Amino acid sequence: MLNPQWLRTFAALTELGNFTRAAERLDLTQAAVSQHLHHLEDALGLLVIRRPRAIELTPAGRALLDYCEAMEQARRRLDARVSGPAEAGEIGLITPESIGLALFPLMLDWQAQHPQWKIRYCFAPDPEVLDAVLTNRYDLGIVTLKPDDTRLTASKFMQEPLELVVPAGAKVRAWSHLETLGFIDHPDGRAMANRLLSRRFRKNASVADLPRNGFSNQIALILEFVARGLGFTVIPRYARAAFAQQYKIEVVECGSPVVETLWLIHRAEWPLPAPCARAVRYLEERMKG
Repeated sequence: MLNPQWLRTFAALTELGNFTRAAERLDLTQAAVSQHLHHLEDALGLLVIRRPRAIELTPAGRALLDYCEAMEQARRRLDARVSGPAEAGEIGLITPESIGLALFPLMLDWQAQHPQWKIRYCFAPDPEVLDAVLTNRYDLGIVTLKPDDTRLTASKFMQEPLELVVPAGAKVRAWSHLETLGFIDHPDGRAMANRLLSRRFRKNASVADLPRNGFSNQIALILEFVARGLGFTVIPRYARAAFAQQYKIEVVECGSPVVETLWLIHRAEWPLPAPCARAVRYLEERMKG
């Protein structure tokens, strides 16, 4: 591989046409400039012909000059990609499904406004989100528990309240009413239900003692059970708000809210790319609105 300093010396020498001026620009001695050229000619053959008042490039010299210019253009492209705003690309975001039901359409709106940026979105539980960001398969992730891995930067994104959702018209004034309705479960269902229902029904047993009338691991489908009168469930607000048939369900007040903090994560070792940062600001503003 050719020494980059030798190439810089050769480029300055051909631009200025003079060993003295090239040495002054590069803060080198004339002897150093001559030595760099000698090293290059040892590797590539005769590059310049010394004339009384100038130098003349040989065919090999012209080829090397083209190579130097190509290397400089490549360096500028690299600088632009690493430290400057990229003109186009892809943004990868991976989140739990509940908040994803709210964020995904917003990201589609964002892509419509910035068509040069393509959105790649994935729904996944916390462990998969962490792994996807740590292995650089996704730029950004959202998790429900703040990670303690020093390779990740975690910042509060927003809070998501839990809601008790029942079929429209159902009367829920006592624990016995929940027993009659039956519980529609999901992977986080019992943990969420116990946290929320303990605020409203303090003296009753665990939700595990209630009839289990259904289960789905797809959060978008859980409320289909409830809308058909098959039971009640406890889910995050954004999952409930995304359900198309709101008239078929109701939210029951359970006293002081129970909220989950959502954490935005990305790799800590390098800055968040500018387009990703702009997309995050856009999402935060839209969700606040």
